[in-house]
Amino acid sequence: MASQKKGRAGKEKILITAALPYANGPLHLGHMVEYVQADIFARVMRLTGEDTAFVCADDTHGAPIEINAAKQGIAPEELIRRYYEEHTRDFSDFLISFDTYYTTNSSENRKYSDFFFNTLKEKGFIYQKMVELTYCEACRRYLPDRYVKGRCPKCDAPDQYGDVCEKCNSTYRTIELKEPYCSTCGNPPSRRTTLHYFFKLSAFSEKLERWLVSNPGLQAEAKNFVMGWISKGLEDWDITRDGPYFGFLIPGETSKYYYVWLDAPIGYIASTEKHCKDAESYWKSEDSMIVHFIGKDIVYFHFLFWPAMLMGVGYNLPDIIKVHGFLTVNGEKMSKSRGTFITARDYLGKENPEFLRFYYASSLGDSMSDVDLDFGDFQAKVNSELVDNIANFAYRVLSFANNNLDSKVGRFSGQDELVEDIEGKIKSVVESYRTFNFRGAVRGILEISTVGNQYFQENKPWHLIRTDRKKCESVVALSANIVKNISILLSPVMPRFCDSLQKQLGLMGAGFNGLDFSLKNHKIAKARIIFTRIEGSPFSVKAFPLSLKVAQILSVDDHPGADRLYVLRISLGEEERQLVAGLKAHYLKDELVGKNIVVVANLKEAVIRGVKSKGMLLAADDGSRLRAIEAPGARPGDPVIVEGFVPGEQEISIEEFMKVRLTTRGRKVVFNGQVLRTEKGDLVANVADSAKVR
Repeated sequence: MASQKKGRAGKEKILITAALPYANGPLHLGHMVEYVQADIFARVMRLTGEDTAFVCADDTHGAPIEINAAKQGIAPEELIRRYYEEHTRDFSDFLISFDTYYTTNSSENRKYSDFFFNTLKEKGFIYQKMVELTYCEACRRYLPDRYVKGRCPKCDAPDQYGDVCEKCNSTYRTIELKEPYCSTCGNPPSRRTTLHYFFKLSAFSEKLERWLVSNPGLQAEAKNFVMGWISKGLEDWDITRDGPYFGFLIPGETSKYYYVWLDAPIGYIASTEKHCKDAESYWKSEDSMIVHFIGKDIVYFHFLFWPAMLMGVGYNLPDIIKVHGFLTVNGEKMSKSRGTFITARDYLGKENPEFLRFYYASSLGDSMSDVDLDFGDFQAKVNSELVDNIANFAYRVLSFANNNLDSKVGRFSGQDELVEDIEGKIKSVVESYRTFNFRGAVRGILEISTVGNQYFQENKPWHLIRTDRKKCESVVALSANIVKNISILLSPVMPRFCDSLQKQLGLMGAGFNGLDFSLKNHKIAKARIIFTRIEGSPFSVKAFPLSLKVAQILSVDDHPGADRLYVLRISLGEEERQLVAGLKAHYLKDELVGKNIVVVANLKEAVIRGVKSKGMLLAADDGSRLRAIEAPGARPGDPVIVEGFVPGEQEISIEEFMKVRLTTRGRKVVFNGQVLRTEKGDLVANVADSAKVR
């Protein structure tokens, strides 16, 4: 990224920030989308040799923290200390590689908050005026935005906070709420006037518009939101809160504090100061690039208030702001009542954090789209893509070298076309990373691993070791180089897994400059299995009663006791079975032999007209023709994946099977709106739409 800015790769400093988590509760999986996203980018920049700093901090000020601490009978400082320890532990366990993780309740943050306030005031961008606020007589306090609720003054949605409507995204003042009530005690508030400080946001409308239009590092969707707000006219921003309040006193005042949204983003600068002792080397230097990662719920603050404040004091504006969507769980908003509000610590107690990093990366592109964490899809993706594809390939190659080649990786010869193909995919993965298309990067890595798997499988080194040792050594050497490149490419997403792979390869700390095929005449360490398949999700997921697997038809015979039935001999990879199928009126025997079909592998064994049948093949019937469901490119034994569902493990009866509604759409098989597929692609149904699949 830096080289694109000035054309001097590796010379510009890059400062990366993620939004500051509020120190009033635990981190949850929705938070982790952003920190994983920012961490992947930071690791990519380091691997490309850029001078990178990744900073963040706990957001520690505001009335909610003061109120929560009072309820617990502790000082606010003690409350934020507890959450700081919890947050830093969770971040560490999720492998988030901050260079500095700080707090907004710091001397550095107070210094820069006062600097911003005094500078903006001296320049005429801060003034005072009387305001009318909501006041709770029962609680004896002015109510901050999040402690008064009511109906939205714009769309009439009920139970909205006092600053922004979550339904229509309108912003407003607390006194504009209809039917307001105190969210602490439930009583309707009164109104009181008080003298506050205001920041002249309206004075920056034209500058903000020019910045938005000229900055290519801002997503179009976010720009459109903000341009809409600017066109309606920006209102000046109240930057004062009355005590009791936990925060920094405004200079010269006794009971008036900076609003938390003034000193929170300044926390980016304070954390930079903590990191390098010279924040201006990033925030005023022409040699720096600033990258913010935020959620779409705080676009207003980061695209208007924050850049306007930076303009006012003469500091650098962010070059890039990457906005992500919300996290949904199993297709719905996170909910404690549904059991889908999952804290980071809940997850860490049940599952590997790198699995979630992999899943999030597989879902994150350069857009504001929401990310859905469906635990059925999560399990299927981890098992089929990470374990079966990547991890299994690496173990097969390295353990073969251990067991057959004295743990040596020699040289490979030929295969120029294959190497060229992979080199092209490597470049595509790196470019995807650099342009924030992590989904595309993961897809490209999987393509490389798939190529490696196919090459290793097709060349059968376990046969070559007995017939052509030189060629065997060449196959293993090329495969080991593919493993090495995967270990580098995947390391921003799964650093611990890739460190383990590189230790097994006898390498460590390789950057993107090590993406090549130069590994030769090299001794590797002992291979070991790093990941195993997830067997049964520890989280609530939707169940799919069928266990569907790909089978290859080995032979077809006439049923001895039924004119319309065939007896098939099929291979499920490591197992062969016999099953009876009613295909005689629709296929000749030769048409079926060798075909990859799909069978219900967990159907109870039955005796059909005197012949045992263990399983049932799937076929689609549109009323005019019946065709077997096919799985092109898949291997016998490959599982069929239904996104968002965990396949059944228990045997089922034919009656239970008949209750499962499978249908066709666009020559594909569909269940509950999800297309059935294998790792190699979608299942194929050569019939009309809406056919029944049985």
